[in-house]
Amino acid sequence: MNLHEDFPTTAAPSTGDLDLEARQALRRVAGVASTELEDVNDAEYRRLRLERVVLVGVWTEGTIEDAENSLDELAQLAETAGSEVVDGLIQRRSKPDAGTFIGSGKVQEVKDTVEALGADTVIADGELSPGQLIALEKAINVKVIDRTALILDIFAQHAKSAEGKAQVELAQLQYLLPRLRGWGDAMSRQGGSNGGVGLRGPGETKLETDRRRIRAKVAKLRRELAKLTVTRETKRDSRSRNRVPGVAIAGYTNAGKSSLLNALTGAGILVQDALFATLDTSTRRSRTAEGREYTVTDTVGFVRHLPHQLVEAFRSTLEEVAEADLIVHVIDGSHADPLGQAEAVREVLAEVGAEDIPELVVVNKLDLVDPDGLLQLRSDWPDAVFVSAHSGEGIDKLRAAIEGALPQPDTTLTVCIPYVRGDLVSRMRSRGEVLSTEHRGDGTVITARVDDSLAGELRAFVLETD
Repeated sequence: MNLHEDFPTTAAPSTGDLDLEARQALRRVAGVASTELEDVNDAEYRRLRLERVVLVGVWTEGTIEDAENSLDELAQLAETAGSEVVDGLIQRRSKPDAGTFIGSGKVQEVKDTVEALGADTVIADGELSPGQLIALEKAINVKVIDRTALILDIFAQHAKSAEGKAQVELAQLQYLLPRLRGWGDAMSRQGGSNGGVGLRGPGETKLETDRRRIRAKVAKLRRELAKLTVTRETKRDSRSRNRVPGVAIAGYTNAGKSSLLNALTGAGILVQDALFATLDTSTRRSRTAEGREYTVTDTVGFVRHLPHQLVEAFRSTLEEVAEADLIVHVIDGSHADPLGQAEAVREVLAEVGAEDIPELVVVNKLDLVDPDGLLQLRSDWPDAVFVSAHSGEGIDKLRAAIEGALPQPDTTLTVCIPYVRGDLVSRMRSRGEVLSTEHRGDGTVITARVDDSLAGELRAFVLETD
């Protein structure tokens, strides 16, 4: 009996497949968790329990299409967090209202919409000040959050590694600290001046205690991240000593960076059609056609108005981009505003000191672009590489473009390596660019370009030239 016929085998699932299955198994279920308005002032951040939400945006500049694109992106963020978007409102203003973000008339309209649709959360397309947050919640009488809190919630759901979780928690606590609010005398932890024998004095309110606890937790997280940063820098220094070129894949969230890494290296990491599907950086080794090694790193996706708390918390991770020899900037060709997304990415790259690193623009999702759109994209980025990570179209061209853009070793030399030193030949192929090879009786004659460090080891085998 042929066991393989009776019991067919299937390929083992990749790490990304398992991650995706686990994530989909833990989606929020509407109606299970209550989202009633409540005030939580403990050191732990307020957990978002989103169900039915109304979006509110303020259009201050640009075209109405820009405002609608921003609100559409906010809707995608809300859905990624597990909520159901029931409506979205945009108000045209020269600037957001200092008291309530939107004008008083629009506040009443939002309240009426919330009551009519049974929504329990309002999400503002911007970062609200603590005063605006309190005023809106009092006026609308449901929970109000802003774009920053929503992004932080998504990061909290998707972080997997110890470093990623610590980075997200640090960003959340930094966001929460100025937004803690108290209830006056009701929150007094001590008796104060009228507290009775042994309790007279200014006392310490619960609000002050919470702030102190948060600051202590922030300090602890910074120490933990400093230790993890040392480990990251040690790995990076090891690659630098070995002169292994580094390629960083950067781009807007959901542009297809992880799909490209899988296509280029077979990494098998998580791929999901969602914003911020992957947060933890993944580094894989690859080789050029000549055998030279280089690393490819997938980085966290960017977004318009990326919270500064996240940029600061993820700075050690984003430094992988700043230390790269080449940035592969992935652009979603099927998006309504690819130019705007590209500009948002470059703003973050400049913030982490990566604006001067050579950039290779890659327009992805070619299979989703219509002919007219493709013509416009080729006009906008005439030097870009056009690919589809889904279908595999253009991936070979991308590999060749990456190999051509890698920094070239500094020294060209011709050496005769004895056959017993095959390790040197292997290192020349992995760390340099071999130009020619000839086998002779006394060894292998190789002409290659190598880095200065390896050239020093090869000096003893250099052939004299006339």
